[in-house]
Amino acid sequence: MSAVSETIRVVIPLTLRRRNGRPRILPPPETEAVADGSAPDPRLLRAIARAWDWRRRLDRGEAATIKDIAATEGITDAFVSRFLRLAYLSPDVLERLLVQRRACALPLDKLAATALVPWAEQAGVVFDG
Repeated sequence: MSAVSETIRVVIPLTLRRRNGRPRILPPPETEAVADGSAPDPRLLRAIARAWDWRRRLDRGEAATIKDIAATEGITDAFVSRFLRLAYLSPDVLERLLVQRRACALPLDKLAATALVPWAEQAGVVFDG
């Protein structure tokens, strides 16, 4: 008998393209941007991508601790710890930010702190302010 896995896997089909040497995260082609023309800050998109990269490194064992990531990136472990939380936002919030390209009502540091709020309440905090 096998143990039941309690792992939740979130897959967001994004494309990473480089423009003028800078990475750009694109939503799936069948998804249209928000009609009002608002879009999330590119820094927010990069921060979320970076947080997911750090999370993957920890999950795969490529980095044993947050301090290892901080040393590799040349930043403080407090910075990594604070912004790693972006990788733990609810799937609903991530879909709205990354796929639907909804603008966030919070600055980046407050968005990272929102990961500590229960998933059911995050969308209200992030998009309604």
